Amino acid sequence: MALVKIALAGEGGQGVQSVAEIIAEAAYNEEKQTIYIPNFGLEQRGGVSIAFIQVSDERIGAPKFNKADVVIALSERAVGRTAHFSDENTLFVYDSGFKVDEADFPREAKKIIGLPAIETANKELHPRVFNIIIMGAVIGLTNIVDFEAAKKALENKLGYKFEKNPELRELNYKALELGKKMAEESLKEGGH
Repeated sequence: MALVKIALAGEGGQGVQSVAEIIAEAAYNEEKQTIYIPNFGLEQRGGVSIAFIQVSDERIGAPKFNKADVVIALSERAVGRTAHFSDENTLFVYDSGFKVDEADFPREAKKIIGLPAIETANKELHPRVFNIIIMGAVIGLTNIVDFEAAKKALENKLGYKFEKNPELRELNYKALELGKKMAEESLKEGGH
């Protein structure tokens, strides 16, 4: 696997950092090289939080990067704050439920993809698994980790909650699967 660089951004409290941690753990468990760097907004529960993730089969040269292969913006503010991480090789993903000003999108992204993650979570599953849908989307867009490795890392992170409420396990696995399928289908269709 070549080096894959991802910038995942959202409002504080949306679970951006948890998703990044789970992906990094899954990559590590597959014996891949991985770096995860959290970047929190000024107001912990109100600022834009960004997670920088890199995964590769080879040693990773630098902990930071300027341009990402995939940028995922989970809020309207995150779209504008992450556009500069895009270039002509970047897949720029945002939630299609947002009213985003066209000027906020990156001009040079390879493809801009709108995914209805929040709407899907609210209508089909539960609002709390929105971030797990996004995690599935990351996997569907990049194949950064094997789907089973992602499930195992998710189990490791949330297993204590699953033990208390076994229905949560199924709900999270469904969200992961749904996000993956949504992303794979969006790659087949055209973006902006």
